Amino acid sequence: MNLNIHPSVGVARLGNSTGVQFCLSPDAIGGLPYDADLYGNKLGPIVNFKDEAGAIKRQGQVFSIYDEYNNEITLSTPGVTSIQWYVHLANKKAAWYDFSELDGNLLFPNNSYQDKQTPLRNAAEPNRQTLIVDPGWRTISGANQTIGFDQANVPPGYPAQFPPSTVTYGLPVTTLGDLKTDALGRLIVLGGYGNAGGDLPLQSYGGADTWRDDISDGPVYCTVTYEGQDPVTLQAWVIVGSPDYAPEIVNISALSDTMFDVGVRYFDLVPELFSGGAYQESFVANFQRDILPIISRMANYQWVSNVQPMTALTSAFFDFTDPGEANLQNRLTYFSYFRAPNLTNDASPLQPSQDLFQDALTLNFPMLPVNSGSNSVSNDDIVKFLSLNLTQYFLLSQWANGSFVNDPNYLPYAGVNGMDTASVGNCVGLPMCPGIEVTWSMQNPAVYSAPFTISNNAAYNAYDTTGLDPSRDECEGGGCQPGDLTKRMACPWQADFFQCTFQNVNFTDPYSNKSGNPLGPTPPTYYAYWWPPQAPWDVIAGEDTAAGQAAANVVLGQQFNYARGINQFAQMVEHWYSLAFIKNKNAGAAGFPFFTETERNNQLFSYQAIPVSTISGNKNDDQTEIPVWYIPDDNPGGAPLHLQAKAASSAKAGKMVAFLEARAFKHIKTAPGGLGTPRSGSKIRR
Repeated sequence: MNLNIHPSVGVARLGNSTGVQFCLSPDAIGGLPYDADLYGNKLGPIVNFKDEAGAIKRQGQVFSIYDEYNNEITLSTPGVTSIQWYVHLANKKAAWYDFSELDGNLLFPNNSYQDKQTPLRNAAEPNRQTLIVDPGWRTISGANQTIGFDQANVPPGYPAQFPPSTVTYGLPVTTLGDLKTDALGRLIVLGGYGNAGGDLPLQSYGGADTWRDDISDGPVYCTVTYEGQDPVTLQAWVIVGSPDYAPEIVNISALSDTMFDVGVRYFDLVPELFSGGAYQESFVANFQRDILPIISRMANYQWVSNVQPMTALTSAFFDFTDPGEANLQNRLTYFSYFRAPNLTNDASPLQPSQDLFQDALTLNFPMLPVNSGSNSVSNDDIVKFLSLNLTQYFLLSQWANGSFVNDPNYLPYAGVNGMDTASVGNCVGLPMCPGIEVTWSMQNPAVYSAPFTISNNAAYNAYDTTGLDPSRDECEGGGCQPGDLTKRMACPWQADFFQCTFQNVNFTDPYSNKSGNPLGPTPPTYYAYWWPPQAPWDVIAGEDTAAGQAAANVVLGQQFNYARGINQFAQMVEHWYSLAFIKNKNAGAAGFPFFTETERNNQLFSYQAIPVSTISGNKNDDQTEIPVWYIPDDNPGGAPLHLQAKAASSAKAGKMVAFLEARAFKHIKTAPGGLGTPRSGSKIRR
């Protein structure tokens, strides 16, 4: 019997709500999560992303079984006697190499960690396995069941690894989450609570030795037994990532696009599109399937960033859907504004990603996408500006040349299941420095066994006596172990939301990002963003009542800095959950979105309008004021005193105080020398 697990790679997300409330991952690219009951039975589209105390609900990934005819197989299917799930989550970050841009990316020549002499995290620890957070595998079956990835549920005899249960700074990692089954035996994987902590002060935006967090990933197995038949065992994978603060806004190159590109170029996924090592000029693209997503995603970036050049090219100033000869020059001109991708096996700096403007002489228009590339930071393996991936770029070129149709009733590509693309389609695919949920290893065919399928190193119980390997590199082949897909990410994970937001990128020196200026990019630079759908930066405040605006000190319709009030990295590690979700308030009207903030914890922040005269010394300058949001440091580690004062008149503030006091957070210190210059080279935040 031909059965499959969908999604083949699922994505759950952290949340710090410790109650019974959680939500379920979207089932479409750009879709909203779903509310759920205690066991993960779907209730309907999400109403609130946070609980009553302002804590973020964890987002669980549902895994289901389907036959070859796309019929779902559940405990109620005739003949099914049992559905048994096995999942192994782990976090290998503390045992891996330092946060190091593209070092170790084996798609570049001579770029192994050994070639680059990349230092290890926690290099002084000789027993590297003890640095892994590895609770071992968990099994669950039946309906409406629950089991945790904590020390109480470690399989007998398994050499589990947990970090210390107390830390000097932050919050200890005591669990990587939970498994649940719903009423029909489907699996729900819930990740951790966003905890991050350690015993040394933070030394950089990449963290410090002794620190762990509860990001994780690992294989998902299922054994389905029919009466009178041999059991069938299936395998998928799950990634536990950070919250998706703007779930309806999709990255121009999403992880689904990356995985499709790998499938096309390395696994013969669509031979009429790519075969014999080359794209086929005879291939006919479909505007609705292949081109419109690129244009509409660029249009939606305006709600989370200031990207006027991209917005300008999303207006239908000619008929994008017309393949006729009369429109040829319009399409070719439009296509000329997209920079070509780099050659994947060439580390030379003289590649298209170093070019910002369409015309280098007149500096007439920045090419698209207007994002940082995967390495606009260091001087090794420079990739200054973002390009579409190779397959996206080829499809766009086919459109430009008129080799396309405009069919809204298209069929998906053969071999590509929408249930597999849905979750990964809401993750970052490019740029990768290292990324948000996962990194550049997902561009390497060595980590896959088939399109959209992660290559598994062994069966679920293969590590029963040995535990996980802290040093093997899955990009060299041999399949992935639990924790391999997320081990290259920042630790603590919140670094990606304080450091990796915008980037000042040098656009004149193709050989350097920091020539003559080791602390930051060398001017002239261009203001680019990393991944605004995951880490928004310029947003519209959503308060639409007098009371709401008074609490937030904003007006509706004005763009504000998304992270306003989070003014230091330690505050991001502590108060990441206070940030707003970005939601379309006009979702019922197709084509006319209005995305604004919602559920920001305004009670946490204080506000002051600072007259410019306090800086200039010129009293006349007090006619201009600068808005400043901040968190008073009046009760380190507990509920701020100003929030306690608000609790007397605000029910939500009272619940927030109770939550903050209960979690026993240890106030974070930074090393005496500070954290150094942020990745962008600038501490200025508008």
